[in-house]
Amino acid sequence: MIYISHRGFVDGKNSELENNPAQIEYLINKNIDVEIDVRFYKNKFYLGHDEPIYEISENFLHNKRLWCHAKNYQTLEALTKVNCHYFWHQEDDYTLTSKGFIWVYPGKTLIKNSICVLPEEFKLDTSECYGVCTDHISRYIEIK
Repeated sequence: MIYISHRGFVDGKNSELENNPAQIEYLINKNIDVEIDVRFYKNKFYLGHDEPIYEISENFLHNKRLWCHAKNYQTLEALTKVNCHYFWHQEDDYTLTSKGFIWVYPGKTLIKNSICVLPEEFKLDTSECYGVCTDHISRYIEIK
């Protein structure tokens, strides 16, 4: 089972930590995977859920611990040209990541070996999942 921090959160939603590059690097340095919201705007990459907030380099996205969620089709197109792990979805029940993982929309029926997103909100049995993406990563692993 792998555990993925949703947007860099550790103990629930926190606007100061959300998609913050310093927080993401902190978690990566602790060997924790992180799902990030990526935007491609004016030929540059940014992190931000609803809008481009933190400018990042393309090299930032190369880290193998990142799960890059493209927030629009322009970003998806740009990410296909970058050596990173990415996916795009809106309200699809399931989507495949660029590395072939099944990413399950929050609250939808889980598939064996898939990635369950936000199980804490839906009280889902994740025992047959490949991984969990959560706002509460500290419930699953100790962050030293």
